Amino acid sequence: MAIDLILRHSTFSGANTAYQVERNHEDAKVMNNQKYAVASTITSLIIIAIVVLMHLSSATSLFIVSTKLEGLICIILVGLHSATVAVVSDPYNGLAVDETGAVMNGNLYYFSWAGFISSIIISVSFLRSVYHVDVAGEIRSRSARLTYWAGLLAASLVVMGAAANIYDADCNVEPMYQTQKFCNRTAFAIASGCLGTVSSLLVVGLKIATASAPFKLEAVLSVLIFIINAFAVAYTTSSYGPGAPLGNLYYFSWGSFVASFFLSSSCYEEYTGASRDEAEASRRKDELFNEEEEEETGDF
Repeated sequence: MAIDLILRHSTFSGANTAYQVERNHEDAKVMNNQKYAVASTITSLIIIAIVVLMHLSSATSLFIVSTKLEGLICIILVGLHSATVAVVSDPYNGLAVDETGAVMNGNLYYFSWAGFISSIIISVSFLRSVYHVDVAGEIRSRSARLTYWAGLLAASLVVMGAAANIYDADCNVEPMYQTQKFCNRTAFAIASGCLGTVSSLLVVGLKIATASAPFKLEAVLSVLIFIINAFAVAYTTSSYGPGAPLGNLYYFSWGSFVASFFLSSSCYEEYTGASRDEAEASRRKDELFNEEEEEETGDF
């Protein structure tokens, strides 16, 4: 199923990438990046087609199903689709998004991301079936909120990179292509993405290394990031912000905000739950103390 999905996504992505390359060939560096995206997509498509054909035959499936070769192919596909997404989503290359970061080729943009996500799903499925590693289960059991922090880390990285690309293209030039308000909001998006990335790396590193992180640190960081992301998503995705057009910055700004909201909610629930447990324990302790006093009084 996942192989079929990634084959479709790679086919659509490759066709649209090739079409866009034919239309955009003004700059040599841009042209090289576009050719790289086409080569990466076509290579991925060929590999997937061969794997699908090998799965159809019982004789050849022995060489690919649940083998080290399949694991290597999963790693290669993740790398190829990561490179494709990076090139396609870069406004400088003029493929799926324009200079403002807006999606101008929806098929290429969305199917590139779909191919990348499908390659991740295939890799996770391989680990589960061959090495009996339940990645999702391991993350959930490793520590509370690790999934949210990992999601915030990924979203913050994209926000930081997308905003930096826009700032370099429109603000870090003479004369500036955009207004000072636009550039200030872009810089704020970079700062919020940087804060989310550093904070998430810190917490994820602590959770992976020690299976836990100080609750107070998590609570303070999650609330701080939530407040900053609330302002960031408002300023960034407004009509005068760099994330107003539908693109990486728009989607992942909202993704960061949603992840920080769930983090703050989870910390609040854990805090209130601990307070209720403490109050209940104190009440039971008082009841036991009163019962003991009554028994002693009765003895007299």
